[in-house]
Amino acid sequence: MADRLAGKVAFITGVARGQGRAHAVQMAAEGADIIGVDLAGPLPDFVPYDSATPDDLDETVELVRAQGRRILTTVADTRDLDALTAAVSDGVAELGRLDIVVANAGISSPQPWDQITSANFRELIDINVTGTWNAVMAGAPKIIEGGDGGSIILISSAAGIKMQPFMVHYTASKHAVTGLARGFAAELGRHRIRVNSVHPGAVNTAMGSGDMVEKLMSSVQTNPQLGNMGTPFLPDWIAEPEDIADTVVWLASDAAKRITAAAIAVDLGNTQY
Repeated sequence: MADRLAGKVAFITGVARGQGRAHAVQMAAEGADIIGVDLAGPLPDFVPYDSATPDDLDETVELVRAQGRRILTTVADTRDLDALTAAVSDGVAELGRLDIVVANAGISSPQPWDQITSANFRELIDINVTGTWNAVMAGAPKIIEGGDGGSIILISSAAGIKMQPFMVHYTASKHAVTGLARGFAAELGRHRIRVNSVHPGAVNTAMGSGDMVEKLMSSVQTNPQLGNMGTPFLPDWIAEPEDIADTVVWLASDAAKRITAAAIAVDLGNTQY
């Protein structure tokens, strides 16, 4: 076990599985205690992959505890600012402080532009953008109260640097997250709070489960020439959640103490052409 985050507490959204779980476990391995939030329930009907469950959240708890760290979890919708604020307040009361926010929760859905309904658009934007905003608004005041500065990491996407075909709403949301990171970095800098965005490409998580691949393939057929826009430079094609967590832990640590307002791509190079 390393100790790059020894004595720190991290608030992480979307913690039940996938990238959120990887962030929690690797931060715990580096010495941090965790305040975790997840919906752990049904996603909107237009989202084609499987939802996280309470059992997934329980498994994250056990994995963090196996690292010898404490974790407090709450089932909550990130669109509910009051719920996130209560989760953070309860966590700080129990764990003593807050140093790190990882706004990870979000959804995706492949849909050609003319198949996205206004309801789909509003719901995805609300979860991905308002939910990210809420995570910062719930966490940043507690970091400020601590007086020691901290690190806020917003999980965007390769679609927040380049774009993702057949996901106009998702691309818009992830560009917005990039903007949130830059805006918050400017205003929170005086409190020695660094704010950065991380931009994964394809990651091996449950977001690829259910009907996700079928929906993506059927969307590509509406305009096949856009089908290769996500081709990576490296031969692996897809990252593991732990690969993204490596970058998140680094940004949370003192090794990145002079880095803020940066957009860090962890996408095997696919945004670079």
